[in-house]
Amino acid sequence: MAAVRCASLECFPENILIDILSYLNVRELVRSSRVCRRWKQLVKDQRLWRYVDLSSWKGVTSRVLWILLRQYLGRGLRYLRLRGLLLSARGGAFLTEPWLQGLTSKCPRLRRLCLLHTDLRGLHSCSLLPPTLQVLELHHCEVPPAFFTQNPSGSETDRTATENEAPSSASRSVAIQTLVLNTVPSFSDQHLRSLCSWPHLRHLELRDLIRVTVAGLKGCVPPGVQSLSHLTHLELETSKRTQMVALGLGGGWPGLEGLGLGGKEVGPGLLSVGRLPDLRSLRLHTCRLAQVMVLKSCRCLSQLRMLEFSEVEFIEDEVREEETDGLKSEDDPVMKFRRVLCQLLPRCTVCVNRCTVTVNND
Repeated sequence: MAAVRCASLECFPENILIDILSYLNVRELVRSSRVCRRWKQLVKDQRLWRYVDLSSWKGVTSRVLWILLRQYLGRGLRYLRLRGLLLSARGGAFLTEPWLQGLTSKCPRLRRLCLLHTDLRGLHSCSLLPPTLQVLELHHCEVPPAFFTQNPSGSETDRTATENEAPSSASRSVAIQTLVLNTVPSFSDQHLRSLCSWPHLRHLELRDLIRVTVAGLKGCVPPGVQSLSHLTHLELETSKRTQMVALGLGGGWPGLEGLGLGGKEVGPGLLSVGRLPDLRSLRLHTCRLAQVMVLKSCRCLSQLRMLEFSEVEFIEDEVREEETDGLKSEDDPVMKFRRVLCQLLPRCTVCVNRCTVTVNND
C-alpha cells in the first residue's frame, strides 16, 4: 500500500496514459501537452487524433487550425469535424486553400470531413478538398456557384495539366462516395447537376434545400444525359410537397437500393416507391403516415429486406380485417402494426424506433 501511495502518473505505461487522455476533448488535450515533456509527446501520439471534433470549441480560428495542423494532426487522422464562422461576429476567412493543401499532405488517411456553419465561398471548387475524402457533410454552410464542379476552369485547365503531365487540384477527380447536404441555402439546381459528373457518388442526402426546384430533381433521375445513375442510396427530407413529388420515382430509378424519406410531406414519395425494382432498404423518419397508406405501398415491395420507422406518428384508420388478420387484440398498437408488416413482408426486417399511434377520430 505504501508503494501505491507513492506512485504517480510517471509509473503508468504509455498505453494506459493514452487511453486516459483519449477521454479528453481537443482543447483539453492541447492544455495537457503543457504539463511536461512526456505529456507533450503523449499528446502528439496519432492514436489520440484519429477522430477530431472541433465543433464545440467556440474559439477556433484559422490561426488555431494552423497550430493544430503543424503540431498535432498527422497520418492518424480519419475524421474531422469543424464549425466555421458563418454565424460568428468575428467573421473572416476560416478554411483557406493553403491550409487545405497542408491538410492534404499531412493527413493522407482523412476519410470523412464534416463542416458546420462554414462559409466556403472563398473556395472556387471542391477539388481543393483532400482527395482521400470519402464522406463530405455540409450543415448550414454556404457554397459558391461552381463549388461541386470538378473542373470549373474549362479546357484551359485541362491543357495546362496535360502539358505538365500532373493533374492540378482543379482537375482532380472527386472520390467522394457519400455527400450530406443539410440546410445549405445557396445549393441550387446547378449544384445538383454538377453532382451528376461525380463517378464515385453512391450515397446522397438532401435536407431542407429551398432552392432545389421540381425540374432540377426530375432532371437528375436516370436515364438521362446528366443523371445520378451511379447513385444507390438517396435520402430526401423536406417540408415541400413539390420536392417530394418531383422525385420521379413513379417512372422507376434503376440501381437505387436504399431510400430514406422524412419531413412533413412523405406521402407522395411513399406512394411511388412500389415502382423501384431494385429497392432493398426503406427508411421513414420524422413524419406522419396513415397505416393504410403504408400497407398499400409496401405490398408491392417484394424485394425489400429492411424497413425502418424512426420517430413516425402513425395515423390509425379503419383497416380491413383481412389486412390485420386477427391482430386487433394486441395491447400495443405499434407492435400490432409491426406484426402486420412482418406478415406482409416475410423476408423483410422491420425496425420500429420511438414511434407512436394516433387514432383518427374522423
